[in-house]
Amino acid sequence: MPLLAHLAAKTSTIRLGAGTIIAPFWNPIRAAGECALLDVISNGRMEVGLARGAYQFEFDRLAGGLSARDGGKHLRELVPAVRALWQGDYAHDGEIWQFPTSTSVPKPVQQPNPPMWIAARDPDSHDFAVAQGCNVMVTPLMKGDEEVVDLKRKFDTAVTNHPEVSRPELMVLRHTHVHSPDEPEGWRPAAEAIGRFYRTFDAWFGNKTTPQNGFLAPSPESKFESRPEFEPESLHRTAMLGTPAEIIERLRTYEELGVDEYSFWIDTSLPHEEKRKSLELFIKEVMPAFQ
Repeated sequence: MPLLAHLAAKTSTIRLGAGTIIAPFWNPIRAAGECALLDVISNGRMEVGLARGAYQFEFDRLAGGLSARDGGKHLRELVPAVRALWQGDYAHDGEIWQFPTSTSVPKPVQQPNPPMWIAARDPDSHDFAVAQGCNVMVTPLMKGDEEVVDLKRKFDTAVTNHPEVSRPELMVLRHTHVHSPDEPEGWRPAAEAIGRFYRTFDAWFGNKTTPQNGFLAPSPESKFESRPEFEPESLHRTAMLGTPAEIIERLRTYEELGVDEYSFWIDTSLPHEEKRKSLELFIKEVMPAFQ
């Protein structure tokens, strides 16, 4: 939220979204108030993504050791409570939170409420998000586009099951790196870096080592020797890596599938300058194809 507030002051047209805030770590009153204030100071440009959480490391420090597997019930209680607080006076007597009559001051600029996004993977998460009128964001992680097709199928099923709700939007998040056509092997450093990202993710997710000054070394490559999906050649096929023309062609298939938004996952673990060049190529040579 501090970073988005800073960006609100530096920009005038781009949307500002947190994807995601982790439900078990946020009291609904705090979530509603901070999001509404960001919406006001950005003149109605705030969107918020919400998720149940993944890292037990965080739950041990921010949720009293609650199992990360139990974060879903916090998400299901938080979302309707935040929306109610945006509307006016509201008292809450839930399984997790209880508070007397309260409201968000200020109220958000966007009415009836700013866009809300739910990170979803299993069918129940899709169903909850759509039933609540929330947009859905998904990531196939290291899997191929057949996973995107399957996630879209789960989303479509939820939409079909809730005809009383206007169809929300679907966003796909993928590790992305755009390289120049002059570098035919430009994908390889990105694929190797994404492999390092997943080894680092594995170290945090495993929660077996205490971080030193906030950082953990990646899990050793030997741990992934039997996992071909993390090989550079496999990540070249699955992650969004390629020249502008190759990226455009791939994104066209997502568009035809019915995906509404694409999220450029820039955290490839490449150096900052390499990420910047990739993003600049995406903005200048990929995005115009979809305007």
